[in-house]
Amino acid sequence: MTTSIKTRVLDRIDLAILDVLQKQGRISNVNLAKAVNLSPSPCLDRVKKLESEGYIEGYTARLNPMKLGQHLVAHIEITLKSSTESVFDTFKQHILSLPNVVSCDMVAGGFDYLLKIRVQDMRQYREVLGQIVEIPGVGTNHTYMVIEHIKSDMGVEVLNL
Repeated sequence: MTTSIKTRVLDRIDLAILDVLQKQGRISNVNLAKAVNLSPSPCLDRVKKLESEGYIEGYTARLNPMKLGQHLVAHIEITLKSSTESVFDTFKQHILSLPNVVSCDMVAGGFDYLLKIRVQDMRQYREVLGQIVEIPGVGTNHTYMVIEHIKSDMGVEVLNL
């Protein structure tokens, strides 16, 4: 994932392109051009520029976790034993190697990290939790099992349209 600082002010057409692509990543360039009232060639040029500048990081497919047997979702608060750079780095390296951890955020507040995991069942949850708590430097953890999913992250709000 590339992180880039915004280097220029995007105009309404760039913002419209981002908004459409975020919702319909497989849209053809011709249909995208129509949606943003531009001809195909300049539209494609703008898309390539938005990609090269890091505004568009990539294209993916949203998969149905239920159909793929990933029925359980849990959020886990992690508190580390100490707040040193080496402990943070060790934790990060281990978390990046765990495929069931679908997101991990360092947070400010009463704990250090908030993880989201997706697993098949409670047996796999226990296995993944065991891997997490064995990471050197991990102190305490608290798990919150998801009962009902209400809203998904559908991307970034494109402002100034």
